[in-house]
Amino acid sequence: MTTQPLHIGILAHSAEGATLSYRTVWQEGVRKMGAHDHPRITMSGGPMAPTLALWESGDLAALRQIFWEDAERLAAAGADFFILPDNTAHIALEEPGPDFPIPCLHIAEVVAAQAEADGRQHIAVLGTNWTMEGPVYKNVLARRALKRSIPEADDREIIHKAIFDELCLGEFREDTRAEFIRIIGDLQNKGCDAVALVCTEIPLLITEEVSPLPILDSTRLQAKAAVAVAVGEATMPTWRG
Repeated sequence: MTTQPLHIGILAHSAEGATLSYRTVWQEGVRKMGAHDHPRITMSGGPMAPTLALWESGDLAALRQIFWEDAERLAAAGADFFILPDNTAHIALEEPGPDFPIPCLHIAEVVAAQAEADGRQHIAVLGTNWTMEGPVYKNVLARRALKRSIPEADDREIIHKAIFDELCLGEFREDTRAEFIRIIGDLQNKGCDAVALVCTEIPLLITEEVSPLPILDSTRLQAKAAVAVAVGEATMPTWRG
């Protein structure tokens, strides 16, 4: 009897990133399993709007509870493990609290593992201000002895504003793309040998074809890693927060 692939849960927070994640999971499933085939996928997530005030106030406990409840919905639907295609949200996932009902495949761990596998040493990190300045990538890269750099303050503000005012709303402008390319070029000049696109919408704006640096696409890397787990090519995650 053929073993059924594991059931992947996608915990949606930002719509464009979650949509890209879903698309990548089924595309990678088809690549590995054959035409019209992929692991079972369940997605759960509410609108981002009610969470924005919580991010601004730094109420990580309340945010974690929201994500915990969505993880519970995924577990109830039969998901074996979940991914959260939103890097900033992992700040809240890492807060103290009850274990998540099912394991989570941590997006930053996936990105850092790929950077290490590619032989990178100095990673530029682009995401929301919370992600660029926060602990998740600082810690996960340091554990692998990888150096991390982030843009200057003015450029961090450009990126943060573009994410919420444009990218999360499905707007991808050429002038914004040019600014991101400039910022990546500046980080290349500071010695970075790869850029981690760790807002899950940035890969819709910046691709390998236009980036001055090789990219680490957090959205697609996590989704592909999830499929590898589902089909038995990678170890089941054990992290529950």
